[in-house]
Amino acid sequence: MASRNTVLMRLVASAYSVAQKAGMIVRRVIAEGDLGIVEKTCATDLQTKADRLVQMSICSSLARKFPKLTIIGEELVVWVDPLDGTKEYTEGLLDNVTVLIGIAYEGKAIAGIINQPYYNYEAGPDAVLGRTIWGVLGLGAFGFQLKEVPTGKHIITTTRSHSNKLVTDCVTAMNPDVVLRVGGAGNKIIQLIEGKASAYVFASPGCKKWDTCAPEVILHAVGGKLTDIHGNVLQYHKDVKHLNSAGVLATLRNYDYYASRVPESVKNALVP
Repeated sequence: MASRNTVLMRLVASAYSVAQKAGMIVRRVIAEGDLGIVEKTCATDLQTKADRLVQMSICSSLARKFPKLTIIGEELVVWVDPLDGTKEYTEGLLDNVTVLIGIAYEGKAIAGIINQPYYNYEAGPDAVLGRTIWGVLGLGAFGFQLKEVPTGKHIITTTRSHSNKLVTDCVTAMNPDVVLRVGGAGNKIIQLIEGKASAYVFASPGCKKWDTCAPEVILHAVGGKLTDIHGNVLQYHKDVKHLNSAGVLATLRNYDYYASRVPESVKNALVP
């Protein structure tokens, strides 16, 4: 156990460092003015030069330090999203963008790092850009100020660019006071832990394991909960399917309230 914990903390420290470097790459690509955009599967599924450079930087750096990364004693797997919120990045909605590094052990998300490259970008020309949020289950989460939505308020955060009837029906069923439509799974979890939203509702098979691994840890480390729409815990072992086919439901508090309001028609349409 001691050896595994030592390896984990070394890996978290390395991931924290490379996440900060990744944030610098993301900002540099914007400053250079050539995003190098290509479509992966459709007009809303994009990849940029920043995606490619960050992916290369993270993978090469961690591979040098941890050459047997997927199996260290037992199964330790790293899930990387080099640019979460790519579409928003291409449209200048820079506060939506994050870099995600999640670490799982025996299928369970146990450590996560979220770099927000453009945090503070509206604070003026002299502002220091970027921050890195990190957490480990059993240890806590750091790099932000935990806040909660006022009691009785139901503020839903959901997808900005991948909505459909299922998403709309599920959000409506929550009886929200406000609906926030933003990009990036990492960004939505940050909204939960900083008191800007009550629940993250995405009733669609859109996001992947690399979108949810790191954010899930940060949320769970402060007492929140993230599952699929059915309430199933997500698995992150190396052979799991990448698609979160039954969507995502996440809250900082009052998970049971939101879970109870998911329509049966939505559950029936989304197969785990």
